[in-house]
Amino acid sequence: MSQTGLAVLIVILIHNRGAPTGIMLLTLAIALYLTAIELRQLKPHWKWWAWWLSFVGLTHFVGYLILRGYVAYRRQHRAGA
Repeated sequence: MSQTGLAVLIVILIHNRGAPTGIMLLTLAIALYLTAIELRQLKPHWKWWAWWLSFVGLTHFVGYLILRGYVAYRRQHRAGA
């Protein structure tokens, strides 16, 4: 079986079962919740709220990790100023 065939089989198996989809939605909800907590502390303009929430929604936990890096950079930069 080729790699493409195996990938298609995995996608079909995941699609037909509800558990992986439910877990992915749960982790996305957690990432968006943590993003909202982080943004509440940062207190940005509402456009930044929309941008960060949509970015994390599209990229999942990778986007949340990028947000954490951005917040750490801003805090470090403010502490130095």
